[in-house]
This record gives sequence, structure tokens and C-alpha cells, in this order.
Amino acid sequence: MEARGYSLHHASHGDDKSYTYWWKASSKKCVRVTTEDGRYAAINSESAGDCGQKSGDAGAAVAIGAAALIGAIALSHKSHNHNDYNHYGNAQYEADYERGYNDGLYNYPYHNYSRSDYYSQGFEAGVRQRGYNGSYRDPYYGGGYSSYVNVNDLVGRSSSDARAQLSSRGFSLIETDDRYDGKYRTYWRASSEQCIVLHTRDSYVRSIDSVRKRNCR
Repeated sequence: MEARGYSLHHASHGDDKSYTYWWKASSKKCVRVTTEDGRYAAINSESAGDCGQKSGDAGAAVAIGAAALIGAIALSHKSHNHNDYNHYGNAQYEADYERGYNDGLYNYPYHNYSRSDYYSQGFEAGVRQRGYNGSYRDPYYGGGYSSYVNVNDLVGRSSSDARAQLSSRGFSLIETDDRYDGKYRTYWRASSEQCIVLHTRDSYVRSIDSVRKRNCR
């Protein structure tokens, strides 16, 4: 990237990926490089604001509209913080998301006075990013007002009881894998974005492990 005239603007970590944003001053171009398992997974063009730059392109300004609305050159959250990797086209939606993201990221109280779903989504993304930035929390923590569910208390219980408990706690069975040392069942809880593997043997739960979200998708 440097050989092609790009300078690193910043790097950020996600659940099972890392993201670097690069700026090329000569062409006023910002790109996001997604790395997964130590390899480049994608390279995407992004708004100048994602690289902390003011865009001279009116179309790009409209695409991330909230930058002007909030009065900032660069939004705190980046494109990869959105579930679909894209900023909202609506300036008010983006502004609500940005406010929620900052509240979650900096551990401020949840304060959705506008009753906006976009604030809620931003708050969850901010809490997730705070978890990725620190070592004090489970790296697969979902974040936001959809609370992380602890399932460690199910270890040692009967497999039928554990399965019933997981269902009551909002987990859905994704797949079952029979192996020589027992059964491995993968469960997903969408509201907190938790993916776990339940290992049972001789009708009892031997272990429950958090795994990367991609294992449930």
C-alpha cells in the first residue's frame, strides 16, 4: 500500500477480522483493507471521512450525510462498524447511530431520547468496539442493551437440561457434530451475537466454548 502512495490512517479490530484505513493524498482516495486469518480478505473504497479527511465530492458528502450534520470532518465510527459495512444515506439516521456509538464506546449511559433504532444499533456497535479494544471482556461479547448471556453454569448438567436452558435463554441450534469423544452442538443467539459450542458426553455437558461468529453463519 505504501509503495502505491497510500499512508496508514488508523487500524481497528473486530470480532474475527482487523481493518486498516489508508489514505492516498494525490487522488484523495480512502480505502479499507480487511484482514482475516492473517490474509487480506477485501479492499474497499470508502468515504474520505473514514480517513479523517474532508471530501471535495458532494456525492460522497451526501452518502455519509451525518458528517455535516454533526459538524465533524470524520465520524467516530467507521463503515465496518455497520453490520452491512456501509454508512447510512440518511443524515439523521447516521447522526443517531454516531451518538449511540460514542455513548457505547465511552461507557456513557444508554440515553435514546429520540427513541431511534439507529441510536440503539450504534450503541451496541460502540459497546462491541469497547470490548474489542480492551482485554477485560469476552472478545465475543455482543454488546449494547442486548445483554451477553453467561452459560458457564450449564457445565456439568445433563445434556437435555442444558439444551432446554439454552433454548429458554434465546439460543438456537445451528448444527450437531458427532465425534469419537461425544457430541458437539453449535448454538447462536442473535440478539447478543453469541456463538457457542456445547460439548456433551455420556449425557452430561463437558464444556461450553465461545467461538467466532462466522461459525454460526
